[in-house]
Amino acid sequence: MRNQFRTLAPILELFFAERPRSLLTGALLSAVTVIAGLALLGLSGWFITAASIAGLSAAAIAFDVFAPAAAIRMLAIGRTAARYGERITTHDATLGILAALREKLFRGWAGPGAARHLLRRPSRLLFRLTADIDALDSLYLRILVPIVAAIGAALVAVITLGIMHPAFGLAVGGLLICSGIGIPLVAGCLARRPARRRAYGIEALRSRAIDLTAGQTDLLMASRIQAQCAAVIAADAYTAKADRHLNRIETGVILSFGLVTAILLAGSLLAVAALTEAKAITAPVAALGLLIAFAAVEPFTALRRGALELGRILVAARRIGPHLAEEPLRPKGRAAEAGMALSLQAAGVRHDGSARDALHAISLELKLGETLAVIGPSGAGKSTLLSVFAGEIQPRFGTAACMDATRLTQRTELFQDTLEGNLRLAKPQASEMELREVLAAAGLLSDVDALPKGLRTPLGEGGFGLSGGQSRRLALARLFLRDTPLWLLDEPTEGLDSATARDVVARLKARAHGRSLVIASHTRREAAIADRIAIIEGGRITEISRRGEAAFESALERLRPD
Repeated sequence: MRNQFRTLAPILELFFAERPRSLLTGALLSAVTVIAGLALLGLSGWFITAASIAGLSAAAIAFDVFAPAAAIRMLAIGRTAARYGERITTHDATLGILAALREKLFRGWAGPGAARHLLRRPSRLLFRLTADIDALDSLYLRILVPIVAAIGAALVAVITLGIMHPAFGLAVGGLLICSGIGIPLVAGCLARRPARRRAYGIEALRSRAIDLTAGQTDLLMASRIQAQCAAVIAADAYTAKADRHLNRIETGVILSFGLVTAILLAGSLLAVAALTEAKAITAPVAALGLLIAFAAVEPFTALRRGALELGRILVAARRIGPHLAEEPLRPKGRAAEAGMALSLQAAGVRHDGSARDALHAISLELKLGETLAVIGPSGAGKSTLLSVFAGEIQPRFGTAACMDATRLTQRTELFQDTLEGNLRLAKPQASEMELREVLAAAGLLSDVDALPKGLRTPLGEGGFGLSGGQSRRLALARLFLRDTPLWLLDEPTEGLDSATARDVVARLKARAHGRSLVIASHTRREAAIADRIAIIEGGRITEISRRGEAAFESALERLRPD
């Protein structure tokens, strides 16, 4: 139990580091609202009772109605103002904290390891940014704030009733604290497992429903539509079962608080009756005490929702907490030694969860201005080697050093934004002249100028609106815009027709003057521009040849023709 609550520590640290004043102000305003409500109810009861008694006696003329009436109005206005301020403050603080939480989460995912992990399960990104972060707003609004308000109400009740009789105040305070905190705690413990199951069930239900919607064609071709529908129904049934369990717990909490209220009301009625009979208090004071004791239970019932969502909050905190700390960014690379673009010395790499190394004791050097082609069968380790050069993967043993690099992957990563916005990812401060220059260098400027909105043409998700060749050229322009001395190209012309592919390779070669290139390739046209070719098989470099050598030409012959 203690370990589970430790998962909340990084979340609470972020909460109070981000908006400490707003959080404390909101909690205090909530307590003021509750206390004003108690005072309003108690004073109103006293006033009505006192006025009724005065009206039945000769003291009616001397009874002061103005002071209590003014106090009641003041408390009503104060309670309304405090409630309004509390709503504004708490929700503003919560929304600000959740925005900071999303930013922290993005920064945590910017690390290479986290990014690769999410790439394998992209649906997790959606759930972490929506369901999990939304769950954490309950930590403040439904747990921390109600606790402060409930404790404030208990203190007011203890002090007020304690003035009437110390034992009366202590008894009511003890019952309020024991039952008001104990019932939500028990409910939270009972609800932790079903709430956790509900969170997992909702995630599974959403994921499977998305797969059913987005992958209908593939599922239909594989005759898996019925199986996927059954999986969606099973996730829904699992979630509904958890909901029923939570509903039963909630019903039990409501009944428990109802029973506590009845016991407290009956006990308070007997206590004020005894005190009135003993002439310790008057009838109006008895009415005040009875109403305050009755109303003091209400703030504790607000903890009910927080207790039921405790399991969901803990799950969200456990998922999100480890990613709130930014992964240290790789320092800007530099050559292993003067005149070198990169250097690997007996470097070995093993992917997370793998039983064997992906790269075995790789030793490789590339001089400034040279181009290296890495060839080999699929799965041999070409992309992993480029990831090491990019600093996305650190070797388990050996050393790796390289200059600052830009990587062009096999996939063209474009976003639902304008052409200009997609380009500026590489250099946000680039001028329009620079953007047009790199577009011209990539052979895309004429196509962009032909569009009605030019650079400000909006693209759909994944670059929808551009052809495959245009998307690749836009990614190429983005590569040109990023001024790094080392380019890492992972099959840069894969999926393009021969004419477009040859043009892209020619433009890469022309633009790469003075830079070092590493090209992972299966095609002859890409490897042909290299100064050296390295053959990698089974995670080991088996041969390195230089242009002009027979082995270089032999290596080219192994590749797929243009």
